Amino acid sequence: MPETTVIVTNEVGLHARPASAFVQTANKFLCDISVVYGENVGNAKSILTILTMGVNQNAEIKIVAEGNDADEALVALESLVKNDFEKTE
Repeated sequence: MPETTVIVTNEVGLHARPASAFVQTANKFLCDISVVYGENVGNAKSILTILTMGVNQNAEIKIVAEGNDADEALVALESLVKNDFEKTE
């Protein structure tokens, strides 16, 4: 199962606009995608789940994907986080 680890550098963490961009990007893919933050594991395609995880600035998250387009999903989500949630499409 492919995975990647990234640091969320956005000043508000993974909340509001960044969370929305993250979930919108995750929903473009058919594979199952999870976010791991500390002991919390959540569905990357659920805005409520992402918001309630409480991911703050400089937090390390792991993104795990499973399915046919998992590698592409990880590349897109990792790029989104590293580009401070600015969509590059």
